[in-house]
Amino acid sequence: MGPWVQGPGGWYIEKSLTTLGQADPVSEYNSKLWNSGIESNKAIVRAQKRRLSYYSNILVVKDPTRPDNEGKVFLFKYGKKIFDKLNEAMHPEFSDETAVNPFDLWEGANFKLKIRQVEGYRNYDKSEFDKPSPISTDDAELKKVWESEHSLQELVAVKHFKSYDELKSRLEKAIGVAGTNRSEDQEEEAFPVAQKSAPAKEAPKATAPWDEEDDDLSFFKKLASD
Repeated sequence: MGPWVQGPGGWYIEKSLTTLGQADPVSEYNSKLWNSGIESNKAIVRAQKRRLSYYSNILVVKDPTRPDNEGKVFLFKYGKKIFDKLNEAMHPEFSDETAVNPFDLWEGANFKLKIRQVEGYRNYDKSEFDKPSPISTDDAELKKVWESEHSLQELVAVKHFKSYDELKSRLEKAIGVAGTNRSEDQEEEAFPVAQKSAPAKEAPKATAPWDEEDDDLSFFKKLASD
């Protein structure tokens, strides 16, 4: 997951260190903008917030367009729409609904991916889960599927992320403050942030609401670490 930032120095498109639970320069920059209390700053933050991507191992049961994919395990990247459907299946809203873990080899459920074009964009609203059923009654086949799964931990390995200093340098270049000579006392003001002319008090330092991670995402992180 990572932000897209565009400034006079070009684009900044990098993986966010918040994925690893570490401090990230864009997250810090966005916090300063948001806490300024100025609506135009908040609009900038919303435009350059983290873009969440989710990954899961999937077994292709049926693919009319690519039948050669059937029976194979792939790493599938998807967005919030499909994540919400997975989350709804695992954490149903109503008491008369039964929770289903779609990733369970024995009691999971096939996901029927239905893609439509709505106003020029891909839409997944019609996608749905089938009734729970085992992938196979053959233990050998189940073992084959399990052994074909890709490592999710590899996706978030530290080696795939740039260091904080390198990311900060790239961000400063993008937003047009690279190359300035600053003392240590000036370091805190490295990122340009519009301020109110006469603020009543300092904005509270808190996690900005645009960047809060869904608690339910922790379930997927647990699956990745198992």
